[in-house]
Amino acid sequence: MCRIFMRRLGIVAVCSLLCVFPTLAAERALDKEVVVAASLDAAWNAWTTREGITSFFAPDAVIDARVGGPFQIHINPLAAPGERGADDMRFMAIDPKKMISFDWNAPPSLPLARAQRTFVVVRFFAVDDKTTRVTLHHTGWGEGGEWDKAYTYFDRAWANVLGSLKKRFDTGPVDWTDWLAQLKKMQEAAPKK
Repeated sequence: MCRIFMRRLGIVAVCSLLCVFPTLAAERALDKEVVVAASLDAAWNAWTTREGITSFFAPDAVIDARVGGPFQIHINPLAAPGERGADDMRFMAIDPKKMISFDWNAPPSLPLARAQRTFVVVRFFAVDDKTTRVTLHHTGWGEGGEWDKAYTYFDRAWANVLGSLKKRFDTGPVDWTDWLAQLKKMQEAAPKK
């Protein structure tokens, strides 16, 4: 009888706490995953070296895989500093061949969100000697306005990045020649400030 009373008292206490403290919503996050035809070493190097990043992610990068080291991805290396892409980003944590994390910003077209930072964690799991599963978790989002636009943008963008990573190991590194020619043409056509 005493146990039943204690259980009921426990349930009442939990219910009372739920009424006192508002229920917290889960943190908004983007979660993506891809399995690539690459060894763990090759997948790791794709994310932690300049040569690796330029093979699938962007035409230029500044990468120093150490805590606090640069993780700068230049989607448009022809743009002015601060508008190239993920300018001034840095590695936050590294667990060799298991996990990297880095801060991240919104694209230049969303200046209010870009002025702040979000947080990305990429994890690596060897499936076998020739296959690796790569997961990406992006969190730290604000709400409303440009935050919602940035969230929608990266929902699509990270799927494309991981698709490009898969393609890099299926068919070879990205050839950025046409992309850079297109950027140069747009830059030449843009009105001078």
